[in-house]
Amino acid sequence: MKILLIYNPFAGNGSFKNHLDNILEKVQNKGFCLTLYRIDSPEALENMIATIDINSFRKIWIAGGDGTIHQVINLLIKHNSDVPIGVYPVGTANDFAYYFNFTDKIDEMTDILLQDNCTGCDIGVANGHYFLNVASLGFLIDVSQKTPVAIKRSFGVLAYYFKGVEELSKMRPVSVKIRSKEINSDEDVYFILIMNGKSAGGFKKIAPLASMNDGLLDVYVFKSCPALELLPLVIKVLNGEHADSPYVDYFQTAELTIDCDDFVGTDMDGERGFDFPLKVTVEPQKLKIICRVNG
Repeated sequence: MKILLIYNPFAGNGSFKNHLDNILEKVQNKGFCLTLYRIDSPEALENMIATIDINSFRKIWIAGGDGTIHQVINLLIKHNSDVPIGVYPVGTANDFAYYFNFTDKIDEMTDILLQDNCTGCDIGVANGHYFLNVASLGFLIDVSQKTPVAIKRSFGVLAYYFKGVEELSKMRPVSVKIRSKEINSDEDVYFILIMNGKSAGGFKKIAPLASMNDGLLDVYVFKSCPALELLPLVIKVLNGEHADSPYVDYFQTAELTIDCDDFVGTDMDGERGFDFPLKVTVEPQKLKIICRVNG
């Protein structure tokens, strides 16, 4: 029985590779054969997945942050994998792993991943590209892409907050058209979050009502507001109370389209995002995620 472990050696503080011998020992003691793949480049990773029988593995484990998980999952779906997925959350924010209450203790996480407990997980689709946790747009959205890697390693999720404060002075609204069964609006917005999970960029309460197995996406539209209202709105976000703000539209949907004529940052799971017009749907229970208990 085989397990494939795909790991990003640069994720987080880069220390995951120091645990590989202990992981290998635990895997062998359980009677599995572990195949390791170190991510060097997106192209090499795609070539590896394309040239092996991906469904011959009993489990596929991914060690990295949200961007790494996003990249690998998209390739696995592209190559028709239906193998249960395990995650070592060793990135900066680890929002996807946060939803499942995964630990950052490698030994404990290995014990969880060696079990056979799985839960179904929805996945979002934006213009044919998959996202696990969040798709977003607006003038604060590309903060994760602008934050230097060295700063992320030194300050962790705080690096996003520091960079976000720096970007606030540049923020301006853009005009968007939003169409779904639940809402039909033309708005001036600062940014839009389309959430599958509960947290984004380390904000743990950004989507407190979201579920990854309800077949719905939670959409937050942050509308243009007076400058004096920005700080109170940020406080509401930190407390998970922003859905009640008059400057936020919140709804759940299985499908929506967004169009924008302006140049605006877009993002999916911390990676550079999509072009407009944007069509977003959800595929219920698309993934099998290895977790603490069966879901």
